[in-house]
Amino acid sequence: MNYKNSHWLAIWISIPKRHIVVWNNIVGCIRKAQLDQVMAPFVNMVPYLLVECAATVEERCKYSLEPFTYEVANAPQCESGNCGIFALKYIEYHALGFPFSGSLNPKNSKAIREKMAVDIFEEISDAHQTEITDADIKQSILQET
Repeated sequence: MNYKNSHWLAIWISIPKRHIVVWNNIVGCIRKAQLDQVMAPFVNMVPYLLVECAATVEERCKYSLEPFTYEVANAPQCESGNCGIFALKYIEYHALGFPFSGSLNPKNSKAIREKMAVDIFEEISDAHQTEITDADIKQSILQET
């Protein structure tokens, strides 16, 4: 989540717990009152989205329109200019079930950026290779008909 085009925060929404966890990697960038204001749309809209996106009436009945709760969890701190990359790493670590490790610190921010750039480049290269292969297959099918 972006705050005023100057600070990135990572959030995790737990639907079963009706709770949102916010990881703020530069604590001084946003005060509690400002964060309450930023989080208001999330805590209020997510319940409505769940109800509206439910496939059946029975599923709709499972959800309440009561607002979610939220908390700010401890997160490794970083320097200004690195909040976006750190927010992405928090999301990645959480999704993979890894604890936030000592490698998430400001002195490693350059290495984290470089690794992420290489990972993205490799994914894009793989995707383009698949597209070329798919195009070749389509072309051969067209030639057979």
